[in-house]
Amino acid sequence: MNKTHATLAVASLLFTSTAFAADVATNWENNCTSCHGADGRGDTKMGKKLKIKNLTDATVQAKFTDEQAVKAVKEGVKDANGKVTMKAIEGLTDDEITALVAHVRSLKK
Repeated sequence: MNKTHATLAVASLLFTSTAFAADVATNWENNCTSCHGADGRGDTKMGKKLKIKNLTDATVQAKFTDEQAVKAVKEGVKDANGKVTMKAIEGLTDDEITALVAHVRSLKK
């Protein structure tokens, strides 16, 4: 493979991987809004059932680190009795998860 072909192969791979990565708004909509709501307040049927915390509340946001939020997205969340209260979100890249956490942080009022 010559240098031109190698460059085209790498460019194609980069384009393909970024073309399939969803933007944060799409990931939030597809994975989070059914419980957390579009605005992050948790004011949805499922959010109320699970007693979802209001992510726009600065006090709530102060209770978790970005690392804890990343872990919650990757591994899910269980309550004190071991019941799953948030399923892990599968299929997201580390960059997409980081973007989701940044989005959650942007909800703080």
